[in-house]
Amino acid sequence: MRFKTTPSFALNTLTLACSMCVSPAFAQAEPDPKTLGTVDVVGRRQGGQYHADEVSGSKTNLPLRELPQAVRVITRQALDDLGAVRLDDALDYVGGVSRQNNFGGLWDNIAIRGLPGNENTGTAMLQNGFSANRGFNAPRDTAHIERLEFLKGPAAALYGSSEPGGTINMVTKKPQWKSAHSAEAYGGSYGFARSTLDTTGPLSDNMAYRLNAAVEDRGSFRDHVRAHRSLLAPALTWKLGQGTLLDYNGELLQHQTPLDRGVVAINGVLGAVPRERFLGEPNDGNITINNQTHQLTLDHEWSADWRSRAGLSYRQGTLNGTSTEASRLSADNQTLLRQRRLRDFASDDTALQAEVQGQVRTGSVAHELLLGTETYRFNLSQRMLRINPSTVAPYSINVFNPVYGQTQPTPLANTDTQETQRNTAFYAQDAVQLNTQWRLLMGLRMDNFKQSLNNRRTGVTTAQSPTSTAPRIGLSYLPNAQWTWYANAGKSFRANTGTDAAGNAFAPESGQALELGSKWESLDGKLGATLAVFNITKKNALTADPTNTGFSMAAGQLRSRGVELDVAGQLSTRWRLTANLSVNDVKITQDNTLEVGGRLLNVPKLNGSLLAVYEDALGTQGGRFGLGGGLSHVGARLGEARTQAQANAQAAAFELPAYTTAKLVAYWRLSPTLRVSLDVDNLLDKRYYSSSFSQVWVTPGAARAITVGVQAKF
Repeated sequence: MRFKTTPSFALNTLTLACSMCVSPAFAQAEPDPKTLGTVDVVGRRQGGQYHADEVSGSKTNLPLRELPQAVRVITRQALDDLGAVRLDDALDYVGGVSRQNNFGGLWDNIAIRGLPGNENTGTAMLQNGFSANRGFNAPRDTAHIERLEFLKGPAAALYGSSEPGGTINMVTKKPQWKSAHSAEAYGGSYGFARSTLDTTGPLSDNMAYRLNAAVEDRGSFRDHVRAHRSLLAPALTWKLGQGTLLDYNGELLQHQTPLDRGVVAINGVLGAVPRERFLGEPNDGNITINNQTHQLTLDHEWSADWRSRAGLSYRQGTLNGTSTEASRLSADNQTLLRQRRLRDFASDDTALQAEVQGQVRTGSVAHELLLGTETYRFNLSQRMLRINPSTVAPYSINVFNPVYGQTQPTPLANTDTQETQRNTAFYAQDAVQLNTQWRLLMGLRMDNFKQSLNNRRTGVTTAQSPTSTAPRIGLSYLPNAQWTWYANAGKSFRANTGTDAAGNAFAPESGQALELGSKWESLDGKLGATLAVFNITKKNALTADPTNTGFSMAAGQLRSRGVELDVAGQLSTRWRLTANLSVNDVKITQDNTLEVGGRLLNVPKLNGSLLAVYEDALGTQGGRFGLGGGLSHVGARLGEARTQAQANAQAAAFELPAYTTAKLVAYWRLSPTLRVSLDVDNLLDKRYYSSSFSQVWVTPGAARAITVGVQAKF
């Protein structure tokens, strides 16, 4: 079964939901203006906090300051102030995060602490503690997101297959037992239009609901590129009995846009081809991604000290469409040879979790124990037809004078595979309060992984059954009520897909990391900072086979070292701020083809950002206003993989230049239930390049965009 919808379908659903919300059954009293800014649960917020004191992704009740790990939480207030409607809009405000090749705008792909994940699916992501990045997933929408938790360092001791640089946990909005409703509408540059609904409240004494919906039509500074998306995210909470809750969280997301590989560099120089020029074929139409997620969790409190949790997650996704993509630039430096591809991908992912968590004491030492098991089955079907310019008459375009509408070659069978993954894991964690000043966190996970890949074109099936044991240990020292010093170490693993030239499955990647750091928190708990230094190594990264062209080997090794600073919170009753700075040195330490000692793609040595917002009352009528701005800096990055042969010949590396962008945010609350907002991204219209895969696949950064919004609570 494949989920399909359209913007018109979602718009009708949104309209119906709005009509339900204003019906007598859901009527509510006029909100008290004195409570605004402290109890906002729907819509854009004012007066909320940037600094979080807890993180659900750690699966422990330890406050964030006591946790021996660097964690950056992007709160709902920060998402609102940033005007972040997608995950990508928030990335610049997390230390150590860099953008990777996003497959022409079709999904999120980032590196944390310089270490990217799978080149097709990106780094490890969770949604409410369940894996959310197996398969192909559209760029994440934030309409139903309460906060983003960036868990830095290895998370394999809890979640299994992942990157040693970090993991993202997306926490969705939960039903509330007090009725609240919000509708928002936005319009802006390049024909941008978006409307959202957030409604919640009780359905009975034992049941509450929440519904988030969004419809978006996004134009672009890029020629012939538009994106359409619709989101429907229902949630329900049942009180089944004393201490027993059953929660359902759903997500239906459709994203449609042309696959846009960006611009090309001419002899390694960017800027000759205008940033708005589209080098694909408009007649190809859209690539369509459909995702649906259903999560069901049952929580029961057995006593004041013990509770259990059981969860079921089902995810399904499809990616379909045709695209024309750059292949290589001819010797005349103006004729771009292109390839045409047709993709038909589908996946389904079913996961089960069961945990028990409790408090015990051994003398004067308090333990918070977690014991759990997880199993999942993941199926991925990939069928792709492709035609290259080397096999037919050149299918090209002039990058300086493009002519669209050429006769398009028919792609031929290229890839047809069926992959199945099964995994069973057991994990345990102990958060120990040794005394008033010391915390010890220990964890261990054992995974039994089975993977098979059936090449339906050749009839050959390959399989592997690796096992993994991933430990971690962390220690925190709390000398007083504000400071924490900590250290942690951990291991990670991630299975590699595919086979080598001999048809053998690749050994899984393995990583290990060491982190030292300090945390500070103001006495009122509204402002916090984390400073961390880290050293990470990763083995068995896939690298090109030097003796078998077109094949890979699990022989690469990487090392990442760096320092990060994250600051977020309330400076005063009127000022809030979020800032970060990171210095990251990532190198290839072993490879068959790439430059040993060279850098990785799209990872800057230096990046940082700052956002500050000022709020105050406006006049004596109860109105308020907010005004703020921010800067984001990304250093120079390697833009194309550099081989050892190129390094030996002292050939110049292709780099993306450093850039700094500015943004402006403002709002005016006309009444307790109505406000207007203004967001200006790339305020100075800086021309920059956000990421690349090669000199013919370079993604230009977005031009200046102005967005005006109206938010109403009712």
